[in-house]
Amino acid sequence: MEKKDVKILIIEDDMMLNKIYQTKLGMLGYQVIASYDGEDGLQKIETENPNIVLLDLMLPKKNGFEVLEAVKQNMKLSHIPIVLLSNLGQEEDRRRGLGLGAVDFLVKSNVKLETVINRIEGILQKYTQGV
Repeated sequence: MEKKDVKILIIEDDMMLNKIYQTKLGMLGYQVIASYDGEDGLQKIETENPNIVLLDLMLPKKNGFEVLEAVKQNMKLSHIPIVLLSNLGQEEDRRRGLGLGAVDFLVKSNVKLETVINRIEGILQKYTQGV
């Protein structure tokens, strides 16, 4: 699978951070879809069928945990890897997110953009026969 065929959905309400991820991933050749709240994000997961989702926890309308739970309970969507992004570094949030089926949990303030990109690419290789 080529990068141009890979869809990455970013569900992040911080407009500036969302744009940064969109720009960087777009420059790398990925198809990037953006959403700014949990309700819209869940809808886009259903309609766009992305290869991977970057999901913030603190979102308007539906929080990241609610979105994650809905995706993992839907047999058509449950295979999609979801990476949680949060400003909350609490261990209980991390455990809860991974327990609900997220493949990774990143604390935004502790990771550089390059680290996020590297994690995404590693997960994509694991879940999509290499990119």
